[in-house]
Amino acid sequence: MATLTSLRQLQYLVALEDSLSFTRAARACHASQPTLSAGIKELEQLLGVRLVERDRRSVLMTPIGREVSQRARTILAAARDLTEFAAAGAAPMSGVLRLGVIPTIAPFLLPRALAALRKRYPRLQLALREDLTAALLARLHSGELDFVLFALPFDTTNLLVEPLFDDELWIVGRSDEKQLQPARVAMTSALADRLLLLEEGHCLRDHSLHACDAAESRRDKHGLEATSLLTLVQMIEADLGVGLIPEMAVKSGLTKSPRLQARPLARPCPSRKIALGARRSTSRLADMQALADVLRDSN
Repeated sequence: MATLTSLRQLQYLVALEDSLSFTRAARACHASQPTLSAGIKELEQLLGVRLVERDRRSVLMTPIGREVSQRARTILAAARDLTEFAAAGAAPMSGVLRLGVIPTIAPFLLPRALAALRKRYPRLQLALREDLTAALLARLHSGELDFVLFALPFDTTNLLVEPLFDDELWIVGRSDEKQLQPARVAMTSALADRLLLLEEGHCLRDHSLHACDAAESRRDKHGLEATSLLTLVQMIEADLGVGLIPEMAVKSGLTKSPRLQARPLARPCPSRKIALGARRSTSRLADMQALADVLRDSN
């Protein structure tokens, strides 16, 4: 029977690919540099391939080394799921739960959700990370996160997805904006031409473009992009244009200013679907359902 690689060897390889430094990789793995170097060499001998190119000044992953490292990430994530499966069986919704949340959701939904979680599950320790969707999903697949709270539509290939609720997009403009006087506002080409956007990487940017049928060529029309919803609202308040703001942000008071007005759009109104994502291999299905219930109740 062939000798199997160890999880520790795979951890060494992944850490080395992330840092491209034996010193930093050893520190990340809480191991000595000679131990890590020996572990990588043993892994190469076991697999019969060269995974790393080394010289005195640099470290490079070979093409097969990169592929092995990617597969190692999947194996390590599955190993974490196995460990958490045993722990969850003993006490669901307890211990550490690592949740990633996108910045256009976190400040508006989490305050209520966190209070409810503390009350219902006092033994739960929630570790939060806020980042853009693509970065959070990468951490989810590598096992660094248990769940990701994000917005659809988005590519959910290889994800287990639990839809939560719809979040309408409201049009926000200056209080003297005459086009925003109706109770529900039609998205006209005149409004679309003045639409301000978040910078590339925010899924809300794509949702906004889709809502007004804006073409790809109009992405850089203004040369003005916001890094956050707060900045976007400040740009609207400065009369630089109008913007589409999620209903949860509007109702949380983000647009509460005498110089601004927020209106729902004419039906069928554009919306994004808030969802909870997990790895398909996750062992925390009961935790996922419990968390989803709290998030729905907190909307």
